[in-house]
Amino acid sequence: MAIDLFSSTKLGVISLKNRMVMAPLTRNRAGAGGVPQAMNVTYYEQRASAGLIVTEATPISDMAHGYPALPGIYTDAQVAGWKKITDAVHAKGGKIVSQIWHVGRISHPSLLPNSALPVAPSAIKPAGQAFTYKGLVDYVEPRALDASELPGIVRDYEHATKCALAAGFDGVEIHSANGYLLDQFLRDGSNKRTDNYGGSFENRARLLMEVTQAVVNVAGSDKVGIRLSPINPFNDMHDSQPQALFNYVVSELNQFKLAYLHAIEGDVSGKAESFDFVALRKLFKGSYMANLGYDKVRGNAAIASGHADVIAYGVPFLANPDLVERYRTNAALNEADENTFYGGDEKGYTDYPFLKA
Repeated sequence: MAIDLFSSTKLGVISLKNRMVMAPLTRNRAGAGGVPQAMNVTYYEQRASAGLIVTEATPISDMAHGYPALPGIYTDAQVAGWKKITDAVHAKGGKIVSQIWHVGRISHPSLLPNSALPVAPSAIKPAGQAFTYKGLVDYVEPRALDASELPGIVRDYEHATKCALAAGFDGVEIHSANGYLLDQFLRDGSNKRTDNYGGSFENRARLLMEVTQAVVNVAGSDKVGIRLSPINPFNDMHDSQPQALFNYVVSELNQFKLAYLHAIEGDVSGKAESFDFVALRKLFKGSYMANLGYDKVRGNAAIASGHADVIAYGVPFLANPDLVERYRTNAALNEADENTFYGGDEKGYTDYPFLKA
């Protein structure tokens, strides 16, 4: 039987009924205190036909927030809110993992406890603006983390992993992409440290390895994935040697025997920077999740060729809760309403029509 998007597979111990993954999509619709609410349950439940759902990026602590109305994964109330979601997804035969996240410098004092400065590997203000409750405001210069603070951040990831398991998630995905804290440590455009967490590839990858070890210790390696974006400049990111850096990072991650590597294969702004993702995929010893601009044809081709084991789809799942069925039957797709992507109510969130409607 041919292997395609609709064939079953496993990522670690997580059994998938198909190879179509709903990518993490920030939607800014959590309730007070970062607690998921009723419409969030409906949203995820509607998309349970995906082989796997990766949740929207979910802060691991009060200091990990960088946008309004994000659901957290560090308080009892948040765990209870997420439990309703995982129960609903499981009742429909779906699988779901929590993407655990610290934004680092991509935040603003108005979003943090006691108007604290955002934290980062180095005190470098990113270009661009923060999305706050009062609209867009310029980013501020972050505070460089002292090495003595890093074990506390590792403990926050560990605690969030325990919370995710208590909430009934099938696993966790460590968000180390798109210019957020772990990615900020990896890339030399944002990391100018001269201690054990800066300079060499080994030093810049140190925090990621410590976090991964802590998460694996809690969840087991076969329930943990990781997300990387080697050449995505989003959030004012760059590195002088991306291929060499990420080849090193992926080789080092092999020690953990992770369930999967989730790679953003390029630049979300559409520029063509050269990077050999085929080499990255070959370096990684586990399952490989490809993400960025895939449709049904490209997804099937990537799976058939062995380039990817599963394909992550973002906007198509946002606008088509029954994307699997639409791809299976070659049905037309709903068009996504970009005006409702971030924040708001059920409009553009849970009201996209199903084929059977």
